[in-house]
Amino acid sequence: MKGDKLYHKALNEANAENPDLALVFDLLDRASKQNNSKATYALGTWYLFGKHISKDDKKAFEMLSIAAAQFHPEACFDLAKCYEEGTGSKKDLRLAFKNYQKASLLGDKQSIYEVGRCYYYGIGTEVDRELADMWLAVASENGIEN
Repeated sequence: MKGDKLYHKALNEANAENPDLALVFDLLDRASKQNNSKATYALGTWYLFGKHISKDDKKAFEMLSIAAAQFHPEACFDLAKCYEEGTGSKKDLRLAFKNYQKASLLGDKQSIYEVGRCYYYGIGTEVDRELADMWLAVASENGIEN
């Protein structure tokens, strides 16, 4: 994948005893500009949680949207949370549900539970307790119970 060398350099630097966070950010930014979804997601989480840089919900939402469009499972999950909570964008429960579904189909286990929760309570979709029970059972089989 394009940008993987830069992304792995960033990981190595981030895991160093005294990491140069400005260098890590630069490497992630350069990898992201090469459409590396892992780097874009990493930067999105930095902005989302204010980790190593100033918290910026709008920038986080933008970065997570890009990584989710590149089928990054965790980005889809975090984007769904942003839509559900109105973080960095307007609250949109339909898009939250859609992104939880996408994340679950891409292998994000927590999203399996979230899809079941959405069906159970009618969050972004119609209430469907039968579907909710199926999704929640699969989540439980994967060790996810909330």
